[in-house]
Amino acid sequence: MKALLWFVLVCSLLFNVFTSILFSGATQVALSVVSGVIVLGSGFALWMLRDRDPQHT
Repeated sequence: MKALLWFVLVCSLLFNVFTSILFSGATQVALSVVSGVIVLGSGFALWMLRDRDPQHT
C-alpha cells in the first residue's frame, strides 16, 4: 500500500510540474488543482500509515 501511495505521490508531483508546460489557461489551473489534491491526499495517507516510534506513545 505504501509503495502505491509513494508512486501516486511522485507521479502527481511530476504531472503538476508538467501541467505548466503542456497546458495553459483554465485547463492548466484545473489540472493543477486536481493533481494538488491527489498530492495532499497521498501525502496525508502516507503520514497516517507511518511507523510510529514506540518510545513516544
